[in-house]
Amino acid sequence: MCDRRIFLVGAAAFWMAGCAGMGSVEQGRVIAYDRTSGQVTLIRDSTGGKAPQAVYDALPPISVRSPNDRHEMGPEPQAGKLMAVDLKNRQITIYDSAANQFRTIPYTPIEERHNVARGTGFPLIDKEKRTVSLYWREEHTVITFPVSADLLALPSDTWKGGDIVRYYFKKPDQALRMMNVTRTDLSKS
Repeated sequence: MCDRRIFLVGAAAFWMAGCAGMGSVEQGRVIAYDRTSGQVTLIRDSTGGKAPQAVYDALPPISVRSPNDRHEMGPEPQAGKLMAVDLKNRQITIYDSAANQFRTIPYTPIEERHNVARGTGFPLIDKEKRTVSLYWREEHTVITFPVSADLLALPSDTWKGGDIVRYYFKKPDQALRMMNVTRTDLSKS
């Protein structure tokens, strides 16, 4: 009898959701966040969640307003333009907002430190030595490498990986719920 009730409740919830019009879910890496307006600009995952590893390379960037109800949003996202670090091929991919495109930069490491639990205080930009030190969260790695004058002139958020957010919406420009995947510890749920 209990199994039948659970089935009926589940079927009713599914039917009600269908009547209300199901929304969609999108995920992306944050490249800009305006706290005042609640506007989040991100680069979407081009795999649509169908690959084991997300690839944040869907252009153009999209903007979505964070939920009107602050309780429907996790920690505020931090923005950054560092899209990917390929440690094997020694390449860094950044989003160049001025050109509205990605830029792949080969690098020669001065130092690589692996298994770094937390990368606080990065990026470190040393204009005298003409080096950048960044933390790549996905690999728990700190990399220090020399850069040219034009790369040294880029904004510091170029060398920082933005947070990953997942959001639920019915209208593409307004999130109803938003989760900061990067800053949410699901083990504590």
